[in-house]
Amino acid sequence: MALMRVDFYSEVLTLSTSMTVILPQRTSSQIGMAGGATAGDPPVLYLLHGLTDDDTIWLRRTAIERYVAPLGLAVVMPQVGRSFYTDETHGNRYWTFLSAELPELCRSFFRLSDRREDTFVAGLSMGGYGAVKWALRQPDRFAAAASLSGALDLAHRARHSDHPVDPAVWHTVFGDRAVAGTDDDTVALLDRAAGEDRPALYVACGTEDFLYEDNLRFVAAARERGVPLTVDFSPGAHEWAYWDAKIQDVLAWLPLPAATAAAAETEAGATG
Repeated sequence: MALMRVDFYSEVLTLSTSMTVILPQRTSSQIGMAGGATAGDPPVLYLLHGLTDDDTIWLRRTAIERYVAPLGLAVVMPQVGRSFYTDETHGNRYWTFLSAELPELCRSFFRLSDRREDTFVAGLSMGGYGAVKWALRQPDRFAAAASLSGALDLAHRARHSDHPVDPAVWHTVFGDRAVAGTDDDTVALLDRAAGEDRPALYVACGTEDFLYEDNLRFVAAARERGVPLTVDFSPGAHEWAYWDAKIQDVLAWLPLPAATAAAAETEAGATG
């Protein structure tokens, strides 16, 4: 794998920012890890961070580089502050940055597939919310989206008596505007997720997580609307041991292109 931290200027944010990127590399002589790669432009996973983190956190807290090495999968981890992946009322346009500028910049910097069937998004906590929101708002872009311990009922979370969203963060991001029923409400966005063109959805949350009830409500709302999704509710809290384990389940669940899967099997056989 090739690992890089990319410092670049965003025209949307009008500031310099950064992202951490993993790019596939075919290898066979590296001790303890074989790398796979596709013949064409590699598929890409946008992997989103949580409220208290940045673009480096997945690399620092999990073995994501090792997990994706045999898959031939590129991973893009952007930095968005505490924005909830939203065009902030009193801040910056992080939704526009994420959904419009970032993919275009990535493809200008690196050789990445732009095909829907090769494009995925996942995240944890605030990033789980961002992943589901992005996939439901732009379903033509993604084949699959996964949320780990996501804040999937944000309208309810804002007024929750335990673990509410920090009022200062809420004011910066949403101001006085309502979230319920808008493009920032993942439950409301389920109403758009109809037909065969919807991305595959994966929702995981630990039963001891303070966001567990939010995930239950999101799953119930999806089922009421006939939106299929893969659900993984199992023991776990809002912490990295859980996310390190579950991101491996997500990678196994992703509908990776046949060529990528075959490459992974070939690499595994060569080192087995």
